[in-house]
Amino acid sequence: MNQRTQALQQIQSDTFDVLILGGGATGLGIAVDAVTRGYRTALVDAGDFAQATSSRATKLVHGGVRYLASGQISLVYEALHERAAMLRNAPHLVQPLPFVTPAYRWFDLPYYGAGLKLYDVLSGKATMGPTSIFGHDKTLTLLPNIARKNLKGSIVYYDGQFDDARFCLALARTAVDHGATVLNYVRCVSFEKASGKINGAVLRDEETGNSFQVNAKVVVNATGIFTDEVRHLDNPSDASLLNVSRGTHIVVPPTVLGRDYAIMVPKTEDGRVIFAIPWLGKVVIGTTDLAAPKPEVEPGHQDDEIDYILHHINPYLQHTITRADILSVFSGLRPLITGPGASTAKLSREHHIERSSSGLLTIAGGKWTTYRRMAQDLVDFAIKHEMLPAAACRTEKLPLRGAPLKAGDPHNALSRYGTDRAAVEALITTDASLGAKLDEALPFIEAEVVYAAREEMARTVEDVLSRRMRALLLDAKAAVRSAPKVAELLARELGHGTEWRFEQVAAFRELAARFYLPG
Repeated sequence: MNQRTQALQQIQSDTFDVLILGGGATGLGIAVDAVTRGYRTALVDAGDFAQATSSRATKLVHGGVRYLASGQISLVYEALHERAAMLRNAPHLVQPLPFVTPAYRWFDLPYYGAGLKLYDVLSGKATMGPTSIFGHDKTLTLLPNIARKNLKGSIVYYDGQFDDARFCLALARTAVDHGATVLNYVRCVSFEKASGKINGAVLRDEETGNSFQVNAKVVVNATGIFTDEVRHLDNPSDASLLNVSRGTHIVVPPTVLGRDYAIMVPKTEDGRVIFAIPWLGKVVIGTTDLAAPKPEVEPGHQDDEIDYILHHINPYLQHTITRADILSVFSGLRPLITGPGASTAKLSREHHIERSSSGLLTIAGGKWTTYRRMAQDLVDFAIKHEMLPAAACRTEKLPLRGAPLKAGDPHNALSRYGTDRAAVEALITTDASLGAKLDEALPFIEAEVVYAAREEMARTVEDVLSRRMRALLLDAKAAVRSAPKVAELLARELGHGTEWRFEQVAAFRELAARFYLPG
């Protein structure tokens, strides 16, 4: 019996304490929190894990330096505490990274230096490294491609970076390891109620179309940008809770930075911060913040967003970037709590928990870095309102699936598997052909596709190339070239035929066309 069949049987036969809708960072964090407290836990997502917002982050595990300027000290402090927990619990997926803030006026050195020293103070023992101020020459050794005209020096501080989609996958597998039932491609279509109170949901397997009922004491809506859609399944007259904003990033070759130091542009014309970050052998630059007309998994991007990013990063580069340098463009939507004012950039990044009259628990907003605290707060809320029996949270020092005793080499693509790396390498021992690269422009090998199908709940070519390995975000055209081989390997593992392979490759090509620029 395969993994998915077993999970489908289990979710239909058991009664759960907690049923979570949504397989992004927040929902998966709640699943880990709930199951490790001893609650019978199930989680479903209508698509793949981290398919929307949770795989489209700027790849930062951070307190949020820009929130210091607006006085959101408590938000920064909490996020810095959670940053430390993420590094401690998943060192194979989270690494410290030095950020260079270049200064082109003498005043900038003490001004930004003081703010970033406060960042150090708020970090306390959880610091990833001390903030330092360097002169002109040292700055050039850190970032050879930094713009040199009028360069006075730089401030270097430390934050974290991570692989967001694989962190979600580690959460999903951790939940399963502790006894949770976790399924992708299963949609909630309605709620079951008794005397006006929710006591379960009707779910649909998106692969077969089969629907079934699941019984649960507590149902949690953690569906991110689709929060209001699920709330309206419970009560169609509920006022909308969210404003949705789009953030777009570009991905360029590593020569843009030259070394493993990031750039932080401290203030754009519209008051934002721009980052250029080395990530998985490429450089991610972003992000924008524009109101989005509606929630959707693939929001696409606008040309003026690319212009915005180039306009704000190029003044800091000696050799500037053009559109021809862009390997991929990816966009994600942020679920922000509705507030006054027209600018989504100024809306709060704090999270919100509510309980409907029928008992549906909804959690929305927040930041990636605070996912664990959000999950703890949600379960504590359920306990406080006597929806669950009391039990202590165990996640602050809970190693996630694959967590090694010490971090591996971040430049080795297999290091992100942590202790599961041996299982991937064992596949090559059995079949040496699986050691072949999928594409010369990418670091990924065929064995990873087989492992994704067998152990990581991958169901489609997109699941593999976008989230199990990050090929689509790193180099969209190379990902397209890899699609036929991925489809072949997946079809063999999942028992599909030639027609499925062709359909999968065609669907992936159509999707990938939104990630690269014409030409």
